Amino acid sequence: MPASSTILVVEDDAIVRMLIADVLEELEFKVLEAADGEQALKMVERNDQMIDLMMTDMGLPGMSGKDLATQVRVLRPALPILFASGYAESIEVPPGMQVIAKPFSIDQLRDKVKSMLA
Repeated sequence: MPASSTILVVEDDAIVRMLIADVLEELEFKVLEAADGEQALKMVERNDQMIDLMMTDMGLPGMSGKDLATQVRVLRPALPILFASGYAESIEVPPGMQVIAKPFSIDQLRDKVKSMLA
């Protein structure tokens, strides 16, 4: 896993998004932030930043996290996608996508992200 991996964090709650970004930056990842699915999709479409993993909340306003993942996979079929959800046990995800249950610890986030980027 390259130390300079870039993670796109998609979360509508600004405080949660900031906390996740801070943790990932402490772990030496480069972080891009989006407040909703539309903004995230534009960032992936532009592709001016190489995104190595997208972490998205399931319950986004407008476009859901699952809808976002479906659209992102059209553009970047191999992009690893990590869903964050308070209802992780009830979510089925396609190959190359994983779920982390909210609330999660820093160690859980680090381990999940590193395993997905490995």
